[in-house]
Amino acid sequence: MTAMTPFSAPAGSPSEAIRVTIVQGEAKASTDPRVEMSTILGSCVATCLFDPVAQVGGMNHFLLAEPPAHVRNQTFDSDYGLFLMELLINEMLALGANKSRMRARLYGGANLNPDLSPIGTANAAFARQFLERENIPKVFEDLEGTQARRIQFRPASGQVRARLVPSDNAPTQKPLGRPQSAFGTVELF
Repeated sequence: MTAMTPFSAPAGSPSEAIRVTIVQGEAKASTDPRVEMSTILGSCVATCLFDPVAQVGGMNHFLLAEPPAHVRNQTFDSDYGLFLMELLINEMLALGANKSRMRARLYGGANLNPDLSPIGTANAAFARQFLERENIPKVFEDLEGTQARRIQFRPASGQVRARLVPSDNAPTQKPLGRPQSAFGTVELF
């Protein structure tokens, strides 16, 4: 088991959680203390961002770090961390978060198959560099290695539970279908 922050029912709210699964190519934010976001990561990376003052948080799940240089200025694709990091920040700002107060936790980036290129390592490096470039403090990371992870995140409180997934239950490196909710406009800062 990896780092775990215990969950408890938020004060003054019903204890029944609203479960939201974040799949590849998605970024979602919430202020609802009942929301619990979850995802399973192999080589993908999830960023859990949290503004403790506004009690706004969100999670993304990206498959690859950045598009190749020859297409980078032409279009954004929701499989890429570059798009999903900006989308997550924008969604949190729309809910009242302040970028200067945001804190990040990073998960995933495993290299599950030694016969494939180290995609997980590249994803982890991108996530670290993006946060540094945007001056968003990283308060925790559980990146790389060879095992998949299951992440549960309560965005309104910033609590995270991360567990290693047995290799027979690990996600494949094949991209899933892109959800409609992943498309939208992104404002780059």
